[in-house]
Amino acid sequence: MSTTHLHKLLRYRAWADGLIYEAVAALPTGAAEAPRASIFSNMLCTLSHTWVVDDIFRAHLQGRAHGYSRRNTPEPLPLDERWRRQQAMNDWYLDYARQMMPAQAAESVRFQFVGGGEGCMTREEIILHVVNHATYHRGFVADMFYQVPATPPATDLPVFLRDAGPATA
Repeated sequence: MSTTHLHKLLRYRAWADGLIYEAVAALPTGAAEAPRASIFSNMLCTLSHTWVVDDIFRAHLQGRAHGYSRRNTPEPLPLDERWRRQQAMNDWYLDYARQMMPAQAAESVRFQFVGGGEGCMTREEIILHVVNHATYHRGFVADMFYQVPATPPATDLPVFLRDAGPATA
């Protein structure tokens, strides 16, 4: 995969995260923290999980220990603080990908999974994973919108390509 495609996917991810966080913030008070039929129990815990996995894989890319023993925080942060941290994380990945040369993208990174076992992925596979992982869990959050009930925003790649325009996409 070219680094141009990685940049596009990371820009898409940042755009989609922005839409989902904005929509969650617009829900009635308490809706994001309310218990839901979901593996992560509510919207904030799901968004927190995504950030933790981003942080774990950032540590892998940097060749350092991440310090996590589970794939979530003990308690979710308030939405505004979670959004601030997610924006900083998205910016980090965008900067990382901008500086990465094609040969670096193909380098293998060995790591230990939080749940145990060894892993090995290329740098571009790690970036593809964090984008795909976030998309997957935004889907969980979208499903929880219907439990509010509310309608989630459309965060599909074709919508990004249409709405962001060629300069951004």
